Amino acid sequence: MNTNKLEQAGLTKNEALVYQALLKSGPNLAGRISRLTGLHRRTIYDITDMLIKKGLIGYIIKNNQRLFKASSPNKFLEIMKEKENSISEIMPEMLSLYSSVKEKEETNFYKGKEGLKTVFEDQIEEGKEILILGASPLAYEILKFYFKWFDERRKAKKIRTRIIFNKTEKKLHIPLSEIRYLPKKYSSPLSINIYGSKTAIIFWRKENPIAIVIKDRDMAEAYKKHFELIWNYAKK
Repeated sequence: MNTNKLEQAGLTKNEALVYQALLKSGPNLAGRISRLTGLHRRTIYDITDMLIKKGLIGYIIKNNQRLFKASSPNKFLEIMKEKENSISEIMPEMLSLYSSVKEKEETNFYKGKEGLKTVFEDQIEEGKEILILGASPLAYEILKFYFKWFDERRKAKKIRTRIIFNKTEKKLHIPLSEIRYLPKKYSSPLSINIYGSKTAIIFWRKENPIAIVIKDRDMAEAYKKHFELIWNYAKK
């Protein structure tokens, strides 16, 4: 029997060796366990003390000598069940603490095309109006075909968007969107998407594009004000 599984169940390597030896040999003296496992006799006493505390072995006295014996392997299931019950009891409190911290602020970094898709999937999941400052035409090259699918789902969920593009040769038609334009001289591969309490800063480059998503309500509100200022300046 491989002791790795016993270690995965929560035993140390030496504890697993001793427990396995007792399963195979039956009740045995510390000296005999030492020979079976290759562990020092003093170490055996330390390990058996720990296994007794865990309820995985016991002992009997025979001829004034202590013989250690393994408890039923079913004890592992009992221990795991006890741990599960203990965790279940405190789970609501832990989730509450996790949510309160997560709600305050959170910053995630994403790289590559799949990372950027994750950012846009988050916008769909958020379900709030999306404000895009400095939308880059590179986005349609880097995530080719993706935005058609993205816009279909956004339309299905009735998520509106306002977009500030840099001046292009032709007018763009994007569903449920209002678009305005800035002079071409302000063109940049950097864009900022604001949605709900999140701000996504995206650097659109063909090789290894990156995004930083910051969850901070105050920051998102500040960026929304900045967006509105530029929105009023931009041309239809």
